[in-house]
Amino acid sequence: MEYRKVGQWGLKVSAISLGAWLTYGSDRVAQETAIQCIRTAIENGVNFIDVADIYARGQAEEVVGEAIKGYTRSDLVISTKAFWPMSDNVNNRGLSRKHIVESVNASLKRFGTDYVDIFFCHRFDENVPVEETVRAIEDLIRQGKILYWGTSMWNASNITEGVAVTKALNANRPIVEQPEYNMLDRQFVETGLETALERAGMSMVVWSPLAQGILTGKYNDSIPNDSRYHSVEWFKDHLTQEKIEKTRQISALAAEMGTTTAALAIAWVLKNPLVASAITGATKISQVTENLKGLDVKITPEIDAKIEAILQNKPVVKKYA
Repeated sequence: MEYRKVGQWGLKVSAISLGAWLTYGSDRVAQETAIQCIRTAIENGVNFIDVADIYARGQAEEVVGEAIKGYTRSDLVISTKAFWPMSDNVNNRGLSRKHIVESVNASLKRFGTDYVDIFFCHRFDENVPVEETVRAIEDLIRQGKILYWGTSMWNASNITEGVAVTKALNANRPIVEQPEYNMLDRQFVETGLETALERAGMSMVVWSPLAQGILTGKYNDSIPNDSRYHSVEWFKDHLTQEKIEKTRQISALAAEMGTTTAALAIAWVLKNPLVASAITGATKISQVTENLKGLDVKITPEIDAKIEAILQNKPVVKKYA
């Protein structure tokens, strides 16, 4: 396993991590299978497990809490998040002091631990002053309930504002942003966010490196009966013909290289120097080990040029000596 520093800070996370979104705690994966996936990941060197309160309405945190029993807590980096509504209660959402404090306390109970390593603001909250959010997080850090904090899907201006507020308050700064980033969904990261993160000394831990499974190649020829397409309504709009065609070409390139589509896609994400970890999902133990193959793939400048030609729908310009 490769371990990478998170931004300019001292924390190190496994280059490939495991996330619980749309999987653990849900009807899609039996609890015992979920626990086996998590433990297999840990036994293969994965130290970063990413969760959120909203994942299966807290049940994902409970599954992770059960899975990590028996492991040395300090060997792991566990994260959670808050922002999305957890009930009909008007205050049980957002990034207010009330919700952040109550959410973190509830998450700790579900995990069965005293602290989380990283707390993520799951989106930017336009209705709450950033100062209120930062002060609440700072208090939780001082209480030892969270060690670091980060953001998820905050754009460049959000990041800049958040860092400026922490400096003004002499508070702990965010160390990491968690955006969606993969071969097929890269615009959010590559249109200003990278520059803001570099200036702030922050890294990225990215979600959906396989584009919700599209970049495994499973949809290249047909739609599997047990796929996300049949269980997650919004995914039907996400699965476009253009993405399928690009993935077919990526799959052909991966075959030429002697690797899998998924491994090549993960390696592409990890070649970005700002990426500390690619958060993968797994509903089967075999998927955990398959995703780890991304660490073995080397993307040369020539391979990178071929990938860019596919992604940008441009012909590869051959160079002759």
